Amino acid sequence: MKEAFAGLSSDWKEGINWAAVRSWRLSRAREAMRRHGLGALLLMYDENMRYVSSTYTPGWNRLKPGLRYVVLCEGQEPIVYEQGDIGAHLRVHSPWIPEKNVRHSYSWIKGAVGPAAEQQVTKFVDALVADLEAAGVRQAPLGVDFIDINMLRAFERAGVIWTDGMSPMMEARAIKSPDEQKAARVVGAICDCLHYEFSQFLKPGLTENEVAAFGFEYLYRIPGMEDVEDVIVSSGPNAWPNWRNFSDRIIRPGELVIIDLAALTWNGFKSCVYRTYCVGGRPTEEMKRYYDIAHGWLWDAIGAVRPGASTADIAAKWPSAAEAWGYAEEDQAAANLWGHGLGLAQYDRPVISRIWSLEHPEEIQPGMVFALETQHGKTHEFGVRLEEMLLVTEDGHELLSTYASDEIISVG
Repeated sequence: MKEAFAGLSSDWKEGINWAAVRSWRLSRAREAMRRHGLGALLLMYDENMRYVSSTYTPGWNRLKPGLRYVVLCEGQEPIVYEQGDIGAHLRVHSPWIPEKNVRHSYSWIKGAVGPAAEQQVTKFVDALVADLEAAGVRQAPLGVDFIDINMLRAFERAGVIWTDGMSPMMEARAIKSPDEQKAARVVGAICDCLHYEFSQFLKPGLTENEVAAFGFEYLYRIPGMEDVEDVIVSSGPNAWPNWRNFSDRIIRPGELVIIDLAALTWNGFKSCVYRTYCVGGRPTEEMKRYYDIAHGWLWDAIGAVRPGASTADIAAKWPSAAEAWGYAEEDQAAANLWGHGLGLAQYDRPVISRIWSLEHPEEIQPGMVFALETQHGKTHEFGVRLEEMLLVTEDGHELLSTYASDEIISVG
């Protein structure tokens, strides 16, 4: 059913049960560890740390592997090595992490500390080995989601047996719990509402960056909004090939503008929803023809989404890069006809493309949340793009984004 609430829970209405979300995630991470024969996981990517520990970190701390990290040993509670003294907040606000498991990290900042890197990575590995020994998994494989040259050398010196830890985490994150599905519906609702607001705001004379700024301001006013990675605004010649950016370009009457709410983050959950607008005029017949082609590609792909189908079934609905644009290789059209999982990361599994999905299919399973997107255009003149978020259900799929997409949206 559609969301009957947003993020608020009360004594009379549960809303999203975040305790159940934490339990689901940790359970799936443990199952993935066992399936891959791991004794422990060392996690440095933000989405994996949050998945296992349900802890949140400031924006400047993100995307910098090693400033903080999480260790999950078989049979033990997560250990959070937090940056500096930020752990003081975890002890108050994250009581599901045992107090003794909140510690300060030993970082070498990917080598930015220069000659001190060996000193720091030695402290890091010594603490890690102590955790593994205390849990009785010192000789079992350690799954890691990030590695650098400093870690490689220190692991070799200490005799740490390490292997791929990202694949198990990708497997765990692929299926969303019932409460995570509720959160994804809220994200879809936010995207629908902002695209409507764009339809009221857009007019000739605005610059791409002014349009992006409107979107950023709208989103950051929403309770639970943690981050907005990107609001893509590409107009006129910037829309094909799709620059996937915004600039100071002035939008002229009658031009097409494509807007993507790319990776807004509401309570950890990401988005991706494109719409195409014609600003201050009506789209030409040529523009409509290109849009209808991209629209057909998208909805043919959506029609193939159901449990038991594969990513190959979806990708097969799209033309090859040679057929569509005369490209020599599929990789040249990467992200033009595209699908990608959504959750704590912008790229959960599955990721769908003719580049790999036809030869390496993955099964579509209930509980997956992903976006499908298609685009087309006339080089340096105009481009069209549209995208929908959807949830795989037990008997098909549910659209999470619903704002008008059957035709180019005329505004201003």
